[in-house]
Amino acid sequence: MRHHRSLTLLGVTAAATIGAMLAVPTSAESSSVAAQARPVLAIHAATSRVTLPRSDGSVRLGNLGAYLVAGDEPFEVAVTRQSYSDPVIGHWLRSDGSTVEFSQDMISSFRKARGFFHIRVRNLDGKLMADQEEGLCPSGWDVSRARPDAPDRSPYPQGCGGYMPWTLGSFWGLQAGWGVSVPGGRAELPVGRYVATVRIDDDYRKLLGIPADAASAQIKVRVVKNGNACLQHRGCRLGDPLSADRGRQHTLRAAANQPAGNDRPLAGDPLPDLRSLPAWNIGVHHGNVLHFNANVWNAGPSTLVVDGFRRQHKNVMDAYQYFYDENGQPTGSAKVGTMEWHAAPSHHHWHFLDFARYRLLDADKQAVVRSRKASFCLAATDAVDYTVPGANWHPWNTDLSTACGGFTALSVREVLDVGSGDTYSQWRAGQAFSLKGLPNGKYFIEIAANPTGNLYEPDESNNVSYRKVFIGGKPDHRTVRVAPVGMIDVP
Repeated sequence: MRHHRSLTLLGVTAAATIGAMLAVPTSAESSSVAAQARPVLAIHAATSRVTLPRSDGSVRLGNLGAYLVAGDEPFEVAVTRQSYSDPVIGHWLRSDGSTVEFSQDMISSFRKARGFFHIRVRNLDGKLMADQEEGLCPSGWDVSRARPDAPDRSPYPQGCGGYMPWTLGSFWGLQAGWGVSVPGGRAELPVGRYVATVRIDDDYRKLLGIPADAASAQIKVRVVKNGNACLQHRGCRLGDPLSADRGRQHTLRAAANQPAGNDRPLAGDPLPDLRSLPAWNIGVHHGNVLHFNANVWNAGPSTLVVDGFRRQHKNVMDAYQYFYDENGQPTGSAKVGTMEWHAAPSHHHWHFLDFARYRLLDADKQAVVRSRKASFCLAATDAVDYTVPGANWHPWNTDLSTACGGFTALSVREVLDVGSGDTYSQWRAGQAFSLKGLPNGKYFIEIAANPTGNLYEPDESNNVSYRKVFIGGKPDHRTVRVAPVGMIDVP
């Protein structure tokens, strides 16, 4: 990973030093950007169509799911002024060491590059219904990795700054292979169908040497009355993109491409150790449905990191587990399954398959019923053992809103930190066990972590737990009695 240029700003003299560093601007028209395998920047659409709800008569065009993605090199911009009497000037810092100066019409403040994006929305008759111009902050809040082979971390500041009046210099950066969400304001669009076009302004495109076919994307839009109506359609994007999807949404490379680095852990790499806890909170509802809580936790010593990268215009992501050395530096990754978009109103986010399995076993521990819960959004919901080596007392992604992503996400990162577990309650019909037709008697609730063996871990002998239960009662009025586990006597 190429490190960004250091911009230690201690006063006007520091700004002058930055000015000296940028003293040799060149023309982008003669640059070698066009010769790169990927353009320096490109517009990607997470999906070819999206459904947006109206609120107070308008929709948010920032929810279209369009992203600006950096190519093979980071996109870096230094924004400086020599003194408080001089204008703010922006320079593109190219990978060959040369620089390109932006005009004052483009960058004249520390906040953003003005007029970088154009968003136009037309109805199916071709009539222009909305026309917006938006600026670019490459270091925006809604930014993260876009391809499986992109660097695992970004060194750049978050946000572009400029709100403090005494700023002398700022550094904007979009890491190679990372994407930032295209912003958009509200547009007054009636209920109906539209086509939105998101493109990079021609002046920026020419200055940066971006091919025309990489500078725009079209997205079909369906506008519905409200959020409740939106939930009836696949493809809804609900909520504020800086909260519900701010965790990890970005772009993809084609699914056939493999991530860089090793495709399995190196000898000595620490790995996550997944373990299952016995079921609890066990009971019967609706007369015939056995519900319970289940938890799979990570005993460490390494964090479980699973990133999903979306197949183009599909509701499926290819999932990769990432490996790290003892210093937390990434060493490689391996494809470990898929993530799917779960459109049910009670979910409405991305789920990773192959993480856990829940079964009801008979007295001989033979499976009789399997829970329909077969996909998961990983999040550190509960502390299980913070004394294990590598335990993180402040785990990453402890809430589903940031871990699971929205429909227009191009990628998602799901993490289970060391010492914590992910609890799922089986109270939703269809996810628990149906007792219809089962005789009364002794059964076991089986919780199995990593049931397909896709995930890499050092020990699979502790992946399965059992909780003994006794089913009684009459048809449609079943009862359950739960056996204790050691000294733990909770249902």
